[in-house]
Amino acid sequence: MGKKILSGIFVVCILLMGAVLTLGILVAGPAPAGANEVLSKTPSLTDRDGKFNTSVLSDTADWLADHFFGRQELISCHNRLCTWVFGNSPSEDVILGKEGWLYYASTLDDYTGTKPMTQQQLFWAGNNLKLMAQYCQENGREFVFVIAPNKNSLYPQYMPDFAVVADGKNAQRLHQWLQENAVPYVDLFAAFADQSGLYFAHDSHWNSKGAALGADVINGALGVKSNYFADGFSKSAAHSGDLYEMLYPAFADTEQNPIYGGQLKFTYTSKATKPDSITLLTHGEGEHTLLCYRDSFGNLLYPYLADSYADARFSRSTAYDLTQAGDRVVIELVERNLAYLYTYLPVMPAPERTVSLPEAAGTISVEVKTVKQPENFLCVQGALPVASEAQIYVVCEGGVYEAFCLKDNGFGAYVPAGQTVLGIAYYQNGELRYLTAQ
Repeated sequence: MGKKILSGIFVVCILLMGAVLTLGILVAGPAPAGANEVLSKTPSLTDRDGKFNTSVLSDTADWLADHFFGRQELISCHNRLCTWVFGNSPSEDVILGKEGWLYYASTLDDYTGTKPMTQQQLFWAGNNLKLMAQYCQENGREFVFVIAPNKNSLYPQYMPDFAVVADGKNAQRLHQWLQENAVPYVDLFAAFADQSGLYFAHDSHWNSKGAALGADVINGALGVKSNYFADGFSKSAAHSGDLYEMLYPAFADTEQNPIYGGQLKFTYTSKATKPDSITLLTHGEGEHTLLCYRDSFGNLLYPYLADSYADARFSRSTAYDLTQAGDRVVIELVERNLAYLYTYLPVMPAPERTVSLPEAAGTISVEVKTVKQPENFLCVQGALPVASEAQIYVVCEGGVYEAFCLKDNGFGAYVPAGQTVLGIAYYQNGELRYLTAQ
């Protein structure tokens, strides 16, 4: 009899718990996403074609699992218990370091050298930057590329012991390639090497102090004087780290962000004013104009740069449009995302080259589209049958143009409109090959 009573109590408790977690949605609303979470969409009875959605029951189950009442609190308590008892993070996105430090799990491959760039990928990234730099320089514009270091590249002492630091990281290999090929870049690894307290312990990014030093180094490379880092950071304000929010979405973070001691005098000339806006337009007190492509590291970086230039455009677009105005051009990219350099096609006229073409060795499928930007140009894209070892050329009636190298043996280029694409030339085993377009 006792066992039956206990079993009954257990069943009732489970049912009550399920009812509370589910019905709580009606009272408090669906649980919000934590940090960078992407939750299941609200289920629909119809699909995109307007027909009955046969997956509506599984979609509903997924939605309830992501939005039940108290979800964030339960996740936070579970994760806190796991970090205390087992000493590691139960989140696949967060690495629990020493002394409470947290690291982004996506940086682990860079840290350990598990997935190094191939020589071809290194060439693709470097040569694409070289083409962008040459385009800017030929138009009288200063260009620099800057890698925002992963936190564990600068502060490896707090990483867990299971992770071993690799030699010859992608960032250093790319820096060497750029140096050997005279492509302007800013080495923040060297600039930050002897400084402490530039990154958050609970966030994947630099803090305001680190951003200030980064801005000073970038400005120096562009011939613009600034000394934000030396102006002091005597006060601080509460900051909720992105990694802390991933691990403990319902708990309050106690970390502080240093507050800049000087005065920034820039103003916004765009309606958008939030740090993570896709495009920000600003007006400052400097002499030059700036075009800056940045990622989330730019959220704390851009105020200093905005203050340093008469007019500035900050964009989070991954397709770098270099036809936008700015006599100073900056491309900032975090270390863990260097593959973006050969993933997205930059927007600029392809440079014309002089090439002696061999006899055609076959055919290749090429996609040609008329585009609005840049005006009077065609976008030519496709994929080679093998990975390119060097430059790729788009052969047209009016000339030969060097293309950007893209992942999966891809290529892309913006060539003048009003002409026919005849074929694609590329190098294989050190020999130039030519395929006619079809």
